[in-house]
Amino acid sequence: MTYAATAGGSLPSMTAAPGVLALQRAMVWLVGASVAIVFIEPSPYELATLAASVIFFATGLRMRLVFMPLLLLLFLINVGYTISSVAVFDRPSVPNWIATSWYMAVTVILFAMVISEDTAARLDMLRRGLIVGALIAALAGIAGYFNLIPGGRDLLTLYDRARGTFKDPNVLGAFLILPALFALQSVVSDKFGKSLRSAITFGVLSLAILLSFSRAAWGQLIITSAFMLALMVLTSRSQSQRSRIIVIALVTVVLAAALVAVLLSLDPIAQLFKQRASFDQSYDGGRFGRFGRHILGAEMALGLPLGIGPLQFNRFFPEDTHNSYLNAFMSGGWLSGVCYPVLVCVTVLTGFRYVFVRVPWQPAYLAIFAAFLGTVGESFIIDTDHWRHFWLMLGAMWGMFVAAERWKADTIPRP
Repeated sequence: MTYAATAGGSLPSMTAAPGVLALQRAMVWLVGASVAIVFIEPSPYELATLAASVIFFATGLRMRLVFMPLLLLLFLINVGYTISSVAVFDRPSVPNWIATSWYMAVTVILFAMVISEDTAARLDMLRRGLIVGALIAALAGIAGYFNLIPGGRDLLTLYDRARGTFKDPNVLGAFLILPALFALQSVVSDKFGKSLRSAITFGVLSLAILLSFSRAAWGQLIITSAFMLALMVLTSRSQSQRSRIIVIALVTVVLAAALVAVLLSLDPIAQLFKQRASFDQSYDGGRFGRFGRHILGAEMALGLPLGIGPLQFNRFFPEDTHNSYLNAFMSGGWLSGVCYPVLVCVTVLTGFRYVFVRVPWQPAYLAIFAAFLGTVGESFIIDTDHWRHFWLMLGAMWGMFVAAERWKADTIPRP
């Protein structure tokens, strides 16, 4: 709370007492930390976001017209889901799915409004909270995998894969990407002491991602790290800073390769790694495999303006869609099927516009943007539409867009 009260802000839209600022920033930290604990429902994250909503609106947070396009797209997506669910509303889990979708939409608007004010300080608190939550989830997954907690393996692993405080190893791996990027960013840019601590954090998170045996998370960690570091090099203010990023990145790659080599010397890890690393999985290929379902489902969606309703895809095919864009069509008809990819595309394209804007929170922006892009890509092969951290990043992106425009208007001299 002391840090929260004294952290530097960026263009706050209202004058708030130090105690109010401290409380607001502390709530941002709590939301960031709690998003890592979602294996129970209602999860601590739901309770934290609810409490944050009450506190922020009670202390002056207000809706802005600039967020109306975001609000409209989220509203239309969920209207589509709701209309399509009418015929199947009496089936198990459908009401809860619809309620969760509406709730996720509300959290996007909340995060956007929150991050658009006092941006640098709140992003820093979000970063801190995410790293703490990620360490808890990662250490739980690692402890469960190596059976370090009596009776914890069944709770903290699934199919011999680390899942930590999540229900699914794939979600654990995907969630850890953004905190890992924050840690890596610190490794290549901060002073030695903090850089060393961040290197340890990055190692722990990377190990948990490896032990989640999520192929998508492995790919995300490599691709998003390279993308973020490339953007950091391009946006660096000095040649020495660019050189440091490149050198430390190369050292990190060597150390990571050494860690993987050591772990693969253990037979259980090596066998599961070989199995998971294969692109010839039984549930991926064939007419009704993952990619076959995508084609058949797309053909089916073209003739169903109202879709088939949420959670109904596996009544027609062996498994779920494993594609968020196809799932939007099947669960919400053409309305959701069009609006969902439009929302994603608008966010991505707008995101590229602000990469080179030298706002005080530019490093955090680059990390969140890289992680968001990774999740957008992963959405083609897995259902991410109820991943809490995805909606958190989406809201944060829109909040940073608005904050960047305000920062430019207030700091760039007009001719």
